[in-house]
Amino acid sequence: MIMLITNANVITWETPNRVLKNHAIYIESDRIKSIAPTKMLTDKHPRARTLDAAGQYVMPGNICAHTHFYGAFARGLAIPGPAPRDFPEILQRLWWPLDRSLDAEGIRYSTLVCLVDAIKHGTTTLIDHHASPNFIDGSLDIISDAVDASGLRAVLCYEVTDRDGLDKASAGINENVRFIKRLSANPHPRLAATFGLHASLTLSGVTLQACRAAIPEGSGFHIHTAEHESDEYDSLNKSEMRVIDRLQKHGILGPKTITAHGVHFDVREMEILKETGTWLTHQPRSNMNNGVGVAQIESMMRMGIPVCLGNDGFSNAMWEEWKTAYLLHKVHHRDPRRMGGTDVVQMAVYNNATLASTIFSAAPIGRLIEGAMADLILVDYHPYTPLFEANLPWHILFGFQPGMITTTMVAGKILMKDRKLQILDEQEIAEGALQIAPRIWEKYREEVQKVL
Repeated sequence: MIMLITNANVITWETPNRVLKNHAIYIESDRIKSIAPTKMLTDKHPRARTLDAAGQYVMPGNICAHTHFYGAFARGLAIPGPAPRDFPEILQRLWWPLDRSLDAEGIRYSTLVCLVDAIKHGTTTLIDHHASPNFIDGSLDIISDAVDASGLRAVLCYEVTDRDGLDKASAGINENVRFIKRLSANPHPRLAATFGLHASLTLSGVTLQACRAAIPEGSGFHIHTAEHESDEYDSLNKSEMRVIDRLQKHGILGPKTITAHGVHFDVREMEILKETGTWLTHQPRSNMNNGVGVAQIESMMRMGIPVCLGNDGFSNAMWEEWKTAYLLHKVHHRDPRRMGGTDVVQMAVYNNATLASTIFSAAPIGRLIEGAMADLILVDYHPYTPLFEANLPWHILFGFQPGMITTTMVAGKILMKDRKLQILDEQEIAEGALQIAPRIWEKYREEVQKVL
């Protein structure tokens, strides 16, 4: 694949960032080969297939550092009985009965609808965390096949937990190991794996040790941490240690491990994350929706913890997550100076790009530079005030909208052009999901009755 994108306003997201007016991008195969003024590259490559950006902004695709494809069928689903009073009840009455309701077809369509959403909203790399206790073996193959067909880039894992019994915990371990080894034996340029764990509160010390013993060398874990106070209290009851201390004892942390949320860490837990080089992901929309509190994100970033931005299964319109992060910390602290635009960019752009590039190490991801992966989006934004490097974060926060994305490209392949999907059939996928949703909802109602 050889392509020349012309007449573009290029946002490189380098350090420091550059905004290059009327430039062109020359792409060979899956990589960016050169970036220069449009006339220079059109003269140099007169026969190249061209894509005229017509003055649109061209920038690296968005990255989501923590998501859940399996939750797609929760949209519009009513939880029986009184509204859950806290996050543990939400888990027991929504998410755990729903994940037990998924079969092979449910896994496939829940993945596909999320991939369509990601392409339309310019999210080109996603780090997923899957659970389907009644269909564990081969579940990651179903998801990876859908990702492969979509053209997107994703990191997958299966959520090991004791909540469905020891046999299923063992099956979850085996599924992670099998999939990691599969990709190790047959590498895929757009697929990678971590070893999934649910959270400390549903994992015994025996299971944590089994996971530590089973994980293939060179792999990292992906686990929820201190999303709600109950995770901390459970860990203290089990081990007389807080969550991060307990995970450190079991060898779970490190520079290849992703921890999600961290809403209720104390200072020592933050220090351990820093000392071990462990990643943390922030999901402000989910934290607000679940009423779990607000993580001390600015403090953790100041300490040097690599904090990334995810969506926890909300829409893959990542600029909406940017905006929520920007506003949430201001209202929580009653201080408009909190969580500045540069803080949001550090998480959502630079830290997410570093995490993605660490996992997919063949070439940089999330930067528009020579030699980087050609994961790009075109944004039809027409500013009515000057836009330059220093004020770009606030143009994105207050001006960019998800519907402005017209074209999405991953590894040099166009997945959406002029707002029309090129590979996945959005209508067919939506109709297929709609057809099976009543069956999944009925199974969910049967499951939730067991806990009411």
